[in-house]
Amino acid sequence: MPAEPLTVISLPETAATVAAPRGAADLTEQRGVRRVSFRPKYGSDTVDVDVRYLWCGAPHAPTVIVQGGISADRDVCTGRERAAGWWQELVGHGAAIDLAACRVLSIDWLTPDDLGANVASVSSEDQAAALAALVDELGIGRVHAFVGSSYGAMTGLAFAAAYPEKLRSLVLIAGAHRPHPLATAQRSVQRGIVRLGLASGHVDEALGLARQLAMTTYRGSEEFSRRFTAGPELRDGRFHFPVEDYLEHAGRRFVERFDPERFLALSESIDLHDISPERVSTPTTLVGFPSDRLVPLADLCELQRRLAGTASLEVVDSPYGHDAFLKETVQLAPVLRHALNDCRGDR
Repeated sequence: MPAEPLTVISLPETAATVAAPRGAADLTEQRGVRRVSFRPKYGSDTVDVDVRYLWCGAPHAPTVIVQGGISADRDVCTGRERAAGWWQELVGHGAAIDLAACRVLSIDWLTPDDLGANVASVSSEDQAAALAALVDELGIGRVHAFVGSSYGAMTGLAFAAAYPEKLRSLVLIAGAHRPHPLATAQRSVQRGIVRLGLASGHVDEALGLARQLAMTTYRGSEEFSRRFTAGPELRDGRFHFPVEDYLEHAGRRFVERFDPERFLALSESIDLHDISPERVSTPTTLVGFPSDRLVPLADLCELQRRLAGTASLEVVDSPYGHDAFLKETVQLAPVLRHALNDCRGDR
């Protein structure tokens, strides 16, 4: 079925185009908000949605969409209004995703609140629809590549399935065509903890505890066995294990920057994701990690077999599990350079 036509409406930019950081005078950065219209997967009517985006890099260069996990935002790299981005070691002037050779486009994830009162859930297809409309609104037409990690990979697959004419190549890191049932089970427990916290008035404690549980699924067994070998310490009347301090710290940091309703919506969106690989003919590079328990290599092998277009699978060994897409920047850099060919072929 062809994708539903998209409508775009311009809103005033939140900031003008400015010079990019790191002394690269030929780079530009545009941060803004654009209103786009589409019909959500779980809604019956077309909605107007404000999309918050970042578009930065060499002027007139090919555009690469970059999207991360549900905790990621549009600030993928260092910029005028931020000291560091969530993928700054891989996106920048001279980096694997080289802002001297391309422009990077990224958005803040949408939630049901963005889609309106009549939409209960947000889908990876909705995120893709917003990005496709934004590509039209910015006059890009066709992007050089979509590089997605985790939930971003799911959205990239949805984008390629619905809008193949807008995309030259696809790079999917630690993300597949559907969630693994065991991963869904683990996330459903996390959501249950947060809902219990909302109902009982212990929101921060519940969100922090859910994040602690999530960290045990993001990281690999090898890393935990290497880092937390010390014995327990008697403290405040009970034994504390070294891993507890790590998890509690992660929980506190997450509570400081994340909203429980946003967490519930995006966590659920992961588990609602279901894209038929046979719909995707875009040349694709898949990247997986043997220690990743959320997205097993077997799922990526199945995805590779079923994709309608050419597809390669790069296996990167790492002790960091699913979070290897954030930690293994040195190993991922040559994979990304090869997949993107520095964007120079699209000039």
